[in-house]
Amino acid sequence: MLIDKRMLICGAIMIVVGITISLYLTESAPIGKADMTDDEKFNLILAERENSDYRLLAGILIGFGFLLLLVSFGARRKRKDDAEKIEKKPLE
Repeated sequence: MLIDKRMLICGAIMIVVGITISLYLTESAPIGKADMTDDEKFNLILAERENSDYRLLAGILIGFGFLLLLVSFGARRKRKDDAEKIEKKPLE
């Protein structure tokens, strides 16, 4: 077969996990309120930055999963017992 099943499954799992993490992080984004002190504002900025960084990592995970999925279609193992193909030179 032309498809390496393990790579295909791993790529699909990486995509699903990345999308799940991304959806969770989107729903749990930190939200500020009206009368915040300077320390609360600073903590909010840090929490937003951390959330943004985790979403970036989830996006990278989705990207690698998609890449692995694409590579799985062209990857196949070479068998040791297969005969080597010998090409004959055309007669001139």
